[in-house]
Amino acid sequence: MADFQFLQNPLSKKWVILSPRRAKRPDIAAGIEPVCPFCPGKEGEEKEVYRFPKLASQGEALRSWQIRVLNNKFPFAPIHEIVILSQDHHKSFGELPLPQVELILKTYRQRSDAHKGKGQVYIFHNHGEKGGESLPHPHTQLAVVPAEINLEMPRLATSEEMDVAARDQVFKETNHFVIFCPKTSQWPDEVWVAPKKRGRAFGEISDTQIADLAFVLSRLIQIFDLRHGLEFPFNFYIYPGGDWYLRIIPRAKVLGGFEIGTGVYINTQDPKETIEFIKEHFDQPVGGPNEEKIKTIHRANYHKRV
Repeated sequence: MADFQFLQNPLSKKWVILSPRRAKRPDIAAGIEPVCPFCPGKEGEEKEVYRFPKLASQGEALRSWQIRVLNNKFPFAPIHEIVILSQDHHKSFGELPLPQVELILKTYRQRSDAHKGKGQVYIFHNHGEKGGESLPHPHTQLAVVPAEINLEMPRLATSEEMDVAARDQVFKETNHFVIFCPKTSQWPDEVWVAPKKRGRAFGEISDTQIADLAFVLSRLIQIFDLRHGLEFPFNFYIYPGGDWYLRIIPRAKVLGGFEIGTGVYINTQDPKETIEFIKEHFDQPVGGPNEEKIKTIHRANYHKRV
């Protein structure tokens, strides 16, 4: 049997990926894998598909890297890569310095471009056990899904809907991006980040936009770390279509039987409160009185179960 199979339900037309081999993935948290395969010293064990910076010569030390990209040993798609974000095993995404986050986003762009035309390039990040992370060393995954597979993902609002949001002041702006929380958010404290220049694929993002997005992503994760308690579980993904956005989903909530059975989500947090929290704290300096205010007054208090 292949490592994976795409299977479509003939009635609902929904897709499932059958991949039993992924149950054999290493899990450091569970003590199955005593040595982290992403840490320095493991460079010669797996073939790299990309690294930054590139090796200048054959004699250069294999450990001289800031970012590495490997093929996933347990793939669920024809192309499935792992982006190792840093040599540091313990630093989470929100703790990485901004220059490193910019390099990460540039790597996402490079890999997205490398697979252009091969299918739907889906970039996603899991953090924490509840966020689906099997290895704690910070890493992102990229999966290229065949074009014929229908990915049931929400799309960006129309320009008219964004105009309504502007009138209601339910968003935060930077030079190149809009940060907002849709009324139909499925998860408490769910946040979307969309470029002001609409209708483009993520691979078309400029270096200037990347610098702005690096700050936006880092800052959002930092203030939500404080709001939820350090090392809160979350996912983010980049929409693979031509009108891209980045969606951050805190995973503190546990799905109930109604949501799993019907596909209708129950959100126990008002998205308007979330965006007001972002607007109040996004531009404030890290640490000091602002940090204490988040930890006390603006600590997340929504129900984690339905």
